[in-house]
Amino acid sequence: MSPHRPDFAALFHAAGVTGWIHARDLDTGREVGLGPDEPLPTASMFKVPLLVEFCRQADAGLLDPASRVTVTAADRVSGPTGVSGMLDDVTISLRDLAYLMITVSDNTAADVLLARVGMDAVNRMLDGFGLHVTRVVMSGRVMLGSMEEDAGHGWPFLDPDDLARLRVLDPARTNRSTPREMATLLGLVWHDRAAGAASCAWMRGVLGMQVWPHRLASGFPYDDVAVSGKTGTLPTLRGEAGVVEYPDGGRYAVAVFTRSYSAALNQPRADAVIGTAARMAVDHLRR
Repeated sequence: MSPHRPDFAALFHAAGVTGWIHARDLDTGREVGLGPDEPLPTASMFKVPLLVEFCRQADAGLLDPASRVTVTAADRVSGPTGVSGMLDDVTISLRDLAYLMITVSDNTAADVLLARVGMDAVNRMLDGFGLHVTRVVMSGRVMLGSMEEDAGHGWPFLDPDDLARLRVLDPARTNRSTPREMATLLGLVWHDRAAGAASCAWMRGVLGMQVWPHRLASGFPYDDVAVSGKTGTLPTLRGEAGVVEYPDGGRYAVAVFTRSYSAALNQPRADAVIGTAARMAVDHLRR
């Protein structure tokens, strides 16, 4: 390992995880990472390509982001946040569902949007950008339901035999991407190429309002450094893809995926190493 290159493998090992990372300077194109082209389950990070296709369809006049839908109990998908955690019918705009999908990772909001936008349309968009590994093949409801079917009971009460059976942990059978492709997609948003300029600006704003500070953002605890992103969590899997912006204009897309050695639900070291690895990568690119 070169003394000038971050030792990501040792950092991840010390945190009790296997990790993959890709970081890119969005203006110079300089890159650094570890296993950046490994296909990996995205968990809730699949909501980023869904967000992009939602905005592209709005730009094309295929849907009205201000149109209102009523989400009923039958539409509700498991989850503790947003509409997923509510008890009564909710009438809300498609645009506000997209906001909830990203900022609090609302599974119900994501599934309502996915049904409206279409899974095939999301994957055609990804192919159009040359992101041939990234795929959305499961809704949130199917992902969560498949875990119970495969294990015979719910998470977090999983043992190693359960984990081996879970489709959601197999990138060949679930929503997937690579660190490089997730960073590339975010770069398209930051360069106003993923959709129209106004839509890209709105997406950047929504990604900047994500409420979770314990992963990517934990590596940049400064008032003048902005961190935007989307997390993803499944048994043993934790990740986040986002963009870090410095006051001098530096912009860095970073995607970190980890797989822990334990199926425990609460793993603060695994969460924190995402921010630490991202900080090491960005520091390397800024040198």
